[in-house]
Amino acid sequence: MPGSLRRQPATRGLASQFTHHHVVVFLLTFFSYSLLHASRKTFSNVKVSISSQWTPSCLNDTALQLQPYDLWNSSHLFPDTGEATLFLGTLDTIFLFSYAVGLFVSGIVGDRLNMRWVLSFGMCSSALVVFVFGTVSEWLHFYNKWFYCCLWIVNGLLQSTGWPCVVAVMGNWFGKAGRGFVFGLWSACASVGNILGAFLASSVLQYGYEYAFLVTASVQFAGGVIVFFGLVTSPKEVGLPEGDEEGDGGGAAEEDANEPLMAGSDNDEDDQNYTIQAAGLSRGAQPRAIGFVQACCLPGVILYSIAYACLKLVNYSFFFWLPFYLSSNFGWKEAEADQLSIWYDVGGIIGGTILGLISDVLQKRAPVLAISLILAIGSLFGYSRSPNSKVINAVIMAVTGFFIGGPSNMISSAISADLGRQEMVKGSSEALATVTGIVDGTGSIGAAVGQYLVSLIQENLGWMWVFYFFILMTSLTLLFIAPLIVREISALLRETSTRRLTG
Repeated sequence: MPGSLRRQPATRGLASQFTHHHVVVFLLTFFSYSLLHASRKTFSNVKVSISSQWTPSCLNDTALQLQPYDLWNSSHLFPDTGEATLFLGTLDTIFLFSYAVGLFVSGIVGDRLNMRWVLSFGMCSSALVVFVFGTVSEWLHFYNKWFYCCLWIVNGLLQSTGWPCVVAVMGNWFGKAGRGFVFGLWSACASVGNILGAFLASSVLQYGYEYAFLVTASVQFAGGVIVFFGLVTSPKEVGLPEGDEEGDGGGAAEEDANEPLMAGSDNDEDDQNYTIQAAGLSRGAQPRAIGFVQACCLPGVILYSIAYACLKLVNYSFFFWLPFYLSSNFGWKEAEADQLSIWYDVGGIIGGTILGLISDVLQKRAPVLAISLILAIGSLFGYSRSPNSKVINAVIMAVTGFFIGGPSNMISSAISADLGRQEMVKGSSEALATVTGIVDGTGSIGAAVGQYLVSLIQENLGWMWVFYFFILMTSLTLLFIAPLIVREISALLRETSTRRLTG
């Protein structure tokens, strides 16, 4: 069939496919992960307060001088703010390592158990751990490094249940046609969670950092209860076809719109080498979850996973350290730094949505990522030289969020869903959470290593070298997806040439 007929806009008639169930699933998964991210953001937003609490007041310029000295400084963890900052970076690393390990496990578990149970259990249990970590320990004046480390390991494992489950549920409800735009809009959930966490933390921080943890933990626990009673994980539970099945009878054009977007014109050869579905599996058979090794062998999974490790390192470094950087580097108040850091997430929201829409129009993901990452290198260089002006800083921060957060959202959501719903796993559609866990888990390992390196580089070389490190990691992201970029650009040029010949 001529290419001009086969390539139709993926978003055509998209809204007509949606029911009220789609809207409810979109909102529940969106806000469930937003609440998980809000509790993480709370920790990054109160680092200055925690550092002050853990440091003797005589060595801390930001703390009040209280008398008698022995009474007020007998239970502090660290002799100075430098060691306290390094331990906060270590906690970030511990959290992300346990989160990464949990993602690999949670993806496999999510494909085998009811994802509603897994998600609600993770949200409620994580809320309890955050409450004990930040609120109960402060109320009891109990400060212990090993206690904090153990709690943050458990929190990382529990929080890891969120992302594979919500992406898998969204993948069940929304097909590949228009997935870039839908997932681009939906992947703003992490940024909305950051904004929500920053707002909640800054609004009660004057009463003590323990109340910031209390508020976010309470809201997250309530969200977990709502998810347990309200989330429908698959359209089949209410008698509707799954997202990728809706266009099966609609002709070759709609069939083409549902093909994996990261594949080139040589898909048939790849299918012969990578097909994992059972030979005799009938169309109506119960889908069977694939193994971890099989999921890793799917085309594009390894390359995108390694690239995401580099990009998530940069994105999460902004997430964990941006308020601290603004406060320590420019001398701005902690609450002001928290509110200003929101603009990075605003840029990420807009970037993820616009880049996703462009990738739908082009029917290719990698070229869109390439252009954004090239521009991200320039924005990082510009932000590292931002003057001591809140307005200018916010503008450059939003631009940086657009070109860093946008591609990060695309890889972790739309591209992960594409990878887990490739044609070769049609007979085993329970691969989605496993693939998502692999991509995000590998990314979290990179982010975990990065958080310790950021604190180490900042302590020894200064913030400028931290930004040089970010530029290096962004360049490596571009390098790792280079084979996919070349393949997709070649396929795009061939399709354009075909349309001209048949036009």
